[in-house]
Amino acid sequence: MDASGLLIVDKPAGITSHQVVSRARRALGQKKIGHAGTLDPMATGVLLLGVGKGTRLLTHLTLADKAYDATIRLGQATITDDAEGEITDAAGAAGLTAAAVSDAVGAYRGAIVQVPSAVSAIKVGGQRSYARVRKGEAVELAGRPVTVSRFDVLGVREAEADGVPVLDVGVTVECSSGTYIRALARDLGRDLGAGGHLTALRRTRVGPFTLADATWDAVLGDLAPGQRVPLDLTSLADAARACLPVVEVDAARAADVAVGRPLDVGVPEDPTGIIADGRLIALYRPAAAGSVPVAVLI
Repeated sequence: MDASGLLIVDKPAGITSHQVVSRARRALGQKKIGHAGTLDPMATGVLLLGVGKGTRLLTHLTLADKAYDATIRLGQATITDDAEGEITDAAGAAGLTAAAVSDAVGAYRGAIVQVPSAVSAIKVGGQRSYARVRKGEAVELAGRPVTVSRFDVLGVREAEADGVPVLDVGVTVECSSGTYIRALARDLGRDLGAGGHLTALRRTRVGPFTLADATWDAVLGDLAPGQRVPLDLTSLADAARACLPVVEVDAARAADVAVGRPLDVGVPEDPTGIIADGRLIALYRPAAAGSVPVAVLI
């Protein structure tokens, strides 16, 4: 029988989020696997995979806030706003001080309007923005509201890159979903007149799930045909308890849930996890006479 749950991965550098999904499908011998919160190939860290019925749960989990550790290089700008793109400007960071960097960072704390990186998966006229950029088109994306609840400078180090003096700035960021850390690097460099891009990015948290919860690094050895790798999944019930309010019901109400009936039990939020006998069996939302199903998982 196919397993269901969440697989919390510490993604390695150099592979896409989709490739992580492919490796998980191979390891588990299961096709129904999806991911939440894409990470760029350069980035490492927490990537959530939904396995089996966990794919249905992913869209309902409260995973809006994320945390990152990153290195921003000031003095060079790139077309992708990270180290994977070609350098488009190299003004250098001569004379730029740590105090100036710390002052500039303050403008990006709180509720801001951010223009995403042009080399991104956002669709413009039905095409991915990055595809248009690669064709040589100039793409201008609309700004969107995001919240940066923490943007702290951890350290500043002088260096040289391609003969240009640069500053490598270690930062930690906590932000809402949809925030581009690459765009923070770009905008910070622009404000300081030096240009900027990311040289390292590690996601340390997605919602309540941290690196400490990761049970797999997406690395597979040579597998014989049909060989599987046992992977430690977070159960649907534990995932729901971590992210959502939950209500426990008895066997009679669980039978009603199984056929999608409304319940005479009130629930606090949309959605709320319904748990019976230690298993997550559905998600319900408030209704006038109790609660009604959002998704039935049994």
